[in-house]
Amino acid sequence: MTELWVQRTGTRRYTGQSSRGAQVLIGSEDVEGVFTPGELMKIALAACTGMSSDRPLSRRLGDDYDATVRVSGDADRENERYPQLDEVLEVDLSELDPEAAERLLVVVERAIDKVCTVGRTLTAGTQVSLTMETE
Repeated sequence: MTELWVQRTGTRRYTGQSSRGAQVLIGSEDVEGVFTPGELMKIALAACTGMSSDRPLSRRLGDDYDATVRVSGDADRENERYPQLDEVLEVDLSELDPEAAERLLVVVERAIDKVCTVGRTLTAGTQVSLTMETE
């Protein structure tokens, strides 16, 4: 199982790391060159949607198809949560006839609903536990 952690690197600056060697810079919105935690959550959702749609789209369009998943949603700062996240999957289906394109979109939506773990977790909600270890 991949281990994940964040290490503080400065005032409101962290580096997220994985035991597989990946890193991501995290910080507050006023820090240049970093993602905020909320932005990372949105990116995780968009990436999960893209990866969940990859198999049905590549089966029909070929492995070299282009797709972009855009995600947005403003924070409700009074309640410190994101009440609405909106995704847009951009993919060129112009080579398909309208009926084939519509069928493919249904298959893609089903795939996303079934296997996008991030989206399913956000939709269902999840319990989070925190343990604090001190020296």
